[in-house]
Amino acid sequence: MKRRSVLGHAVLGGAMMGSGALALAGRAARAAPPASFATNTDHGFNSAGSFEIVAEFADPGPSGIAITPDGRMFVGFPRHAVNHTGATLAELKGGALVPYPDAATSLPSARAPSARLMSVHGMTTDTRGRLWLIDDGKLAGQPLRPGAAKVVGIDPATNRIVASIVLTAPTLLSDSHMNDLRVDLTHGAQGTAYVTDSSFGTHPALVVVDLATGRQRRVLATHPSTQAERGFMTVVEGRPLVFDPHHPTFVSGGVDGITLSPDSATLYYSPLTSRRLYSLPTALLSDFSKTDADLAAAVADLGEKGVADGLATDPQGRIYTTNFEHDAIFRRNPDGTFDTVVRDPRVLSPDGIFVHDGYVYCTLGQWNRLASFNGGHDLRVPPYFLIRCPTDVAAPLSSIGDVRQKIQP
Repeated sequence: MKRRSVLGHAVLGGAMMGSGALALAGRAARAAPPASFATNTDHGFNSAGSFEIVAEFADPGPSGIAITPDGRMFVGFPRHAVNHTGATLAELKGGALVPYPDAATSLPSARAPSARLMSVHGMTTDTRGRLWLIDDGKLAGQPLRPGAAKVVGIDPATNRIVASIVLTAPTLLSDSHMNDLRVDLTHGAQGTAYVTDSSFGTHPALVVVDLATGRQRRVLATHPSTQAERGFMTVVEGRPLVFDPHHPTFVSGGVDGITLSPDSATLYYSPLTSRRLYSLPTALLSDFSKTDADLAAAVADLGEKGVADGLATDPQGRIYTTNFEHDAIFRRNPDGTFDTVVRDPRVLSPDGIFVHDGYVYCTLGQWNRLASFNGGHDLRVPPYFLIRCPTDVAAPLSSIGDVRQKIQP
């Protein structure tokens, strides 16, 4: 998600987002300091780092986050888990969630799926400051409709859609879950989009889209770097859980997290049900003449990075990874070492992630608590949070306090 200068102000009842509500907050959360004395208990159970709660949301829960160079913040509210009636894409503006680029496009309607936004999931910005998003097209409980899944570009300078490329078979499968994307303007006449299809079933792949022509294809659909790992075991909120693609008990899937190097020369990606990080040269990935064998030979296994949903890169080439096992955000440095950016029990199910102006922003949607993973019981407890953490060491923050102002709609 993307945030602007909205810290310290709270607003908004649910009128603008249907049943949802938002509070823009400036609450500083200081983690407990590391233990300074000898103890025979695990220091890793202490919180670490600091974060600010930028915004709070009632239903629906947020996922994607993006911020333009001038600080405009956009949030995605997908409908594939809960088919809500609020905006699927909104701008945080003046203390309110404003359907974006307009209500007719972002709210449910009778318009054809190709002519509106159905279920906005991942989003990003390109080097020209334009907003790009992947509409996974999926409405909970319904089959994927033709024209629903698409790559969409919006120019924030005009608030107009500048590109809308519908994904079609054989690129799009009936169980596709077009999850996240990055846009590379260094390859292709108008750039190339790389999309992760984590799959609602068992058929993940990377998807490559030429933004000038709409040409598209699936790649590495059987390569280990895009697949969920069989027998994978994770610990979520203290519960040990084993991956079962037919009876999922936690958020799982194939290739999901994705990010570009600062020069767009390298694409980094990782399956959701895996702890490994992979990379590919974009010069090869964007070249439609290259075969799957060519691409497979160029895949680099960069080792473990923990369980990650979202990935993001800062201008120094450091990669930020969410981690739902540890309620944390970690940073992978260019030399392969890792730092903890934040670890705290309130950083629950970290999802969409974006780096802007010295902060890493992250949405916390509590996706592991969905009814589909918990025997039909929805265990989510609103509000859902958008947080931000300093990318580097910052001055100590005061203990958590509430400075929100309530404004009646």
